[in-house]
Amino acid sequence: MAKWSRSRLAAGPGAVLVLVYGILALAASARSLVQILRDFSAAPVAYSLSGFAAVVYVVATVALVIPGSVWRRVATVTISIELIGVIVVGLLSVVVPALHVSPFGRDATVWSWFGAGYGLVPLVLPVLGLLWIRRVERSGAR
Repeated sequence: MAKWSRSRLAAGPGAVLVLVYGILALAASARSLVQILRDFSAAPVAYSLSGFAAVVYVVATVALVIPGSVWRRVATVTISIELIGVIVVGLLSVVVPALHVSPFGRDATVWSWFGAGYGLVPLVLPVLGLLWIRRVERSGAR
């Protein structure tokens, strides 16, 4: 029987990172599913963005756990997309608040108001994730 191994990214402090990503993936997936099933026509762009964010979190979580350089690159790309998304959507929600009525409003996404509805975790998490990937890559290069 083959022994399953996890990525070095999921070891040590990375295990906490994976846990938080997993929780955020579940939360964003549940929110987007409810938004899309309940009233997609009310805010199709916001609800589609919620679905996209959920997929990004799920892929990032998986990529952090599976070993290998390909999955490490996938993690880097998805976490970078997450960071860009939360900054762009966060800025739009501040500059054009009518798009995202409040961080807790039903039309808000996980990235609205820089993730304020999720305790700003969506803003901080990708920064920590990218720093962790960089640290692990550098320690493996020695």
